[in-house]
Amino acid sequence: QMVLQPNQAACLETSLAPAKASSRSLALDALRSLTVALMLVVNNTVGNPHPQLTHADWGGGVNLADLVFPWFLFCSGAAIPLARREGAWVWKAVRRALWLFLLGCLVVSTVAKAPVFSLGVLQLIALAGLVAALLQPLPWRWRVGIALGLLVAYWAFILLTPISNIGVGVFDEDQNALRQFNTLLEPLGLRGLPSVIPTAALVMIGALVTELIRSTTSRALHLLGLGAALTALGWVWNLSLEFNKPSWTPSYVVFCCGLATLALALFCSLEGQSWFRALCAPLVVFGSNALLAYILPIIVKINVFQTWQLGGVSLQQGAIANLETLSPAWGDTLYTVLYVLLWWAVAWIAHRQKWFFKV
Repeated sequence: QMVLQPNQAACLETSLAPAKASSRSLALDALRSLTVALMLVVNNTVGNPHPQLTHADWGGGVNLADLVFPWFLFCSGAAIPLARREGAWVWKAVRRALWLFLLGCLVVSTVAKAPVFSLGVLQLIALAGLVAALLQPLPWRWRVGIALGLLVAYWAFILLTPISNIGVGVFDEDQNALRQFNTLLEPLGLRGLPSVIPTAALVMIGALVTELIRSTTSRALHLLGLGAALTALGWVWNLSLEFNKPSWTPSYVVFCCGLATLALALFCSLEGQSWFRALCAPLVVFGSNALLAYILPIIVKINVFQTWQLGGVSLQQGAIANLETLSPAWGDTLYTVLYVLLWWAVAWIAHRQKWFFKV
């Protein structure tokens, strides 16, 4: 049973929760918080946003918006090495995955305005995180090999699985092996289940990078080398199977891991700078309540801003219209900024009251 208890340090933990104070890394906190903030921006754009704030078209490469979900998964791996130090960690990993899955179904059902069983963002995080957590006891070399093996197997499945009346090796938006397999899974509400394979590898990489941060003194240098290697590998793999977010192609997964690691290298090099710490401070409220920052804005937007009406239009439409009247060129942007600031204020209050959400 989930209980929200004010004035306690923790109530609802997800795999996205920050590390405990004894092992905190400002670099990891910064990446986690930046990812949550970027997620709020991308999820709440209206009108005609900048192309980088929308997902790339099929075959269109990787936009800024396409980094949000893989960086969420990458950051979720950061909690796994710490969680394993706790007692009964296997049961806790299973329980955490179950709660995340159920919460994901709640979000999907809220958007559909009807009970729905399907795989959404939180469900994928739950399943991928569970696989990575159960493999965590293995030596790091084994986990590197398994992560690479999962990605290679997924790559081979896409390119070598015969497509009905087409053949093999086809990877078009309307014709590909994943689409064919997902069609079989859709009646069960499991469309997208094959994505657990590459995303589990992604979470494992996040956990491995976290271990590197905690085990070396030359963190920035090591992360820079690893990030450059992963980014380059992603580019090379892209020549065989293109970057593709909907399909979680291995090139896309490795490339995004590389960029996340490079970001960590940059943040590690700046950790000692007072201006950097001051710059990160406002963002930490997002990172410390990632689950709240993801779920509540969606539920409130669907059930309040897009449903309640004033003067015959929804609250969202009215707000956008008024802001466009105030500034025709920037009205849509102002709406997004104000909505994100609203949830920053909510997260700040929760942070001040020490209300952190955990499962």
